[in-house]
Amino acid sequence: MSYPGPSGDPTRFGTDAFFASIGRAFVAMCAVVPFLFLIEAIDRGLGAGTLDVAGGIIPHRLDGLDGVIFSPFLHANWDHLYGNSVPLILVGTFALAGGTRRFLWSTLVIVLVSGFGVWLVGDPGTVVVGASGVVFGYLGLLFARGFVERSWWNLGVAAFIGLLYWYQIYNILPTDAAISWQGHALGLLAGVIAAVAFRRRRQPVDALTGF
Repeated sequence: MSYPGPSGDPTRFGTDAFFASIGRAFVAMCAVVPFLFLIEAIDRGLGAGTLDVAGGIIPHRLDGLDGVIFSPFLHANWDHLYGNSVPLILVGTFALAGGTRRFLWSTLVIVLVSGFGVWLVGDPGTVVVGASGVVFGYLGLLFARGFVERSWWNLGVAAFIGLLYWYQIYNILPTDAAISWQGHALGLLAGVIAAVAFRRRRQPVDALTGF
């Protein structure tokens, strides 16, 4: 016996398909976090920081260039990972709910732009790790998507998450030598670029989803 799938447009707020898309995205993002915790546990087992040095971004050094790909999966310590996990689930859920294919392309743009940017302009002699650049990238993606796609929903989500984590927004400025503000700022910029590059064609405007 077969059952009909959720009705409606998955990008339109309030439809069954929309809520089903949010649910699937949430489950998918929740599955990513245990993987990050496993990597941190392995790093602890090998000796704190072993994987960070091997796979982190080391600005201006060729042997630190592979960190562009690996650094989002690594964290300096448990507190660093805890601090990134919940924001990653939140912004990742809503970014993924907008469509799997463009989520993957957007993630690639965010990782490459923020990672190469940090490698080019980061402080020499440092090792940069963490998913916070991706988190800021998804936040920029949602905010910019609200404008380029004329979506109140995406703007509302970005504003709500921004209010929840307003204290972290300051981390796009060079206020703490221990924080890679370059990665945060470049991640935010990369999210805006991805929102424009992978924007959805404008749908008919209605009271719920457009302006």
